[in-house]
Amino acid sequence: QVQLAESGGGLVQPGGSLRLSCAASGYIFSMNAMGWHRQAPGKQRELVATITSGGTTNYADSVKGRFTISRDNAKSTVYLQMNSLKPEDTAVYYCNLRIYYGGSYDDYWGQGTQVSVSS
Repeated sequence: QVQLAESGGGLVQPGGSLRLSCAASGYIFSMNAMGWHRQAPGKQRELVATITSGGTTNYADSVKGRFTISRDNAKSTVYLQMNSLKPEDTAVYYCNLRIYYGGSYDDYWGQGTQVSVSS
């Protein structure tokens, strides 16, 4: 059973920084990607950033240059460093683990952590 444990959300003023962490446990195949999605009130969940087990990253245009995703494969942990935060970054942030096998994949999700950006 794969489980994801998130931490690091909170309230921060505009221009501030937060760091999210997500640790995966259970049986995890080596071919995988980890990432973060977010969902603001009244909006659909959207991709924020992803990183493959090989280190290839992908970012939403809205966070490029401000957010940095990284991972520690030995710890099966992914991080999201968020700088220059804006009120529009306010959302519940969900950790995602996608495990590839054969020609398919399985998605696993964390419980979500609230990020609020407000003065």
